[in-house]
Amino acid sequence: MSGHSKWSNIKRKKEANDKIRGNIFGKLSHLITLSVVEGGGNTDPDNNVKLRLAIEKAHASNMPKENIKRAIEKGVGPDKNQIKEIIYEGFGPYGVSLIILAATDNQNRTLSEIRNILEKHQGKLGNSGSVSYQFQKCGLIVFDESQVDQNKILMISDQLKAFDIIETEDRYYLYFPYEHLGHIKNFLKDVRYESAEVDFKPQTIMPFTDDEKIKKISELIDLLEASDDIQKVFTNL
Repeated sequence: MSGHSKWSNIKRKKEANDKIRGNIFGKLSHLITLSVVEGGGNTDPDNNVKLRLAIEKAHASNMPKENIKRAIEKGVGPDKNQIKEIIYEGFGPYGVSLIILAATDNQNRTLSEIRNILEKHQGKLGNSGSVSYQFQKCGLIVFDESQVDQNKILMISDQLKAFDIIETEDRYYLYFPYEHLGHIKNFLKDVRYESAEVDFKPQTIMPFTDDEKIKKISELIDLLEASDDIQKVFTNL
């Protein structure tokens, strides 16, 4: 199994604070609604993998059932086509590449907000394709090391044809081909896991060791992810 970079430590701390940063329920509502829309109006989590994963994330964040229900209903309501998933590409300080995943009902507002945040923090927006070639779209499952043994991880890895497993002090990060995301339910029936989602994994990592530089990039990502419209930011740091 792979080791982890200094960024992994920052990433774990940042993820632990996701629930208290920004309007998490608003983000999750957008994600659930978008999952229904992209699933062709399918509101059955058993037959809509993106919806199932979005609901799992909502439950993990203690989102009220009524909020989840409203978000699902919005996905088949008259305003369903207003919300769109958009992938923005850009650059952070020191040339770090960024993939910014947004779910928005107002593209002009979101674009303006992202551009302003980047420009105020030594970054800039890129054109479509300017950084995406540096990332691999894939599936990611995160396991708590105390909840599953390594042999089980390796078995699941083989079943999903995983191409990388990163082990940290208390987590396993299992990366596998995106096209297998819809089949994970078959392999995780009796396994406890923290999350399963779409990821953009960098093909190569920029070898930063300067704590101040890493901190500055981390602060930019925090600011971007504090936006209600931004679901997640991926980087090659």
